[in-house]
Amino acid sequence: MSQLLQDVVGELQKLPGIGRRTALRLAMHLLRMEPESVDEMTRSIDRFRHDIKHCSRCNNLSDSDICPICLDRERDQSTICVIEQVADLLSIEQTHQYRGTYHVLGGVISPMQGIAPSDLKIDLLCDRIAQGGIKEVILAISTSVEGETTLFYLMSRLRQFADLKVTTIARGIGFGDELEYVDELTITHALLNRRPLE
Repeated sequence: MSQLLQDVVGELQKLPGIGRRTALRLAMHLLRMEPESVDEMTRSIDRFRHDIKHCSRCNNLSDSDICPICLDRERDQSTICVIEQVADLLSIEQTHQYRGTYHVLGGVISPMQGIAPSDLKIDLLCDRIAQGGIKEVILAISTSVEGETTLFYLMSRLRQFADLKVTTIARGIGFGDELEYVDELTITHALLNRRPLE
């Protein structure tokens, strides 16, 4: 294999979820593309990497200091959905069911990986709430051990805001899951979060 091809395959393999075979297929596809298209792709990646910013209010990715969601006056500015990563925001937005704002933590507390509460954007969230106008914070954190640790830490920090309603997204059994294959913690959450049939 050519050294140039090996270099491209090696770089593509650094992307999450891309193994050697997929990296090779992508490299071969790039070779078949029009040179102008490849140039535009590399320019876009370069611009993205160098020009992207984090919103000063919610830590979302943005082209400017404040992201479009925070500027959108048609959204419920009194509700904040706290999430781990920008990818979580995209998943929630695809449902078209949530019209509030967001706060991106930038990860979860993980002592094993050296991620402490101070490494996350928790102080930014508290500062935002302290400015007033926030009525509800929805904690949409993963159900991993690290996610649960982060959830409990956030709940303890948010207790300082007496009139703030703090909720979590429902946790439990996914649609289409068979009960016999669901773990005990998930079943526990499902039982605790049960609701009446309508």
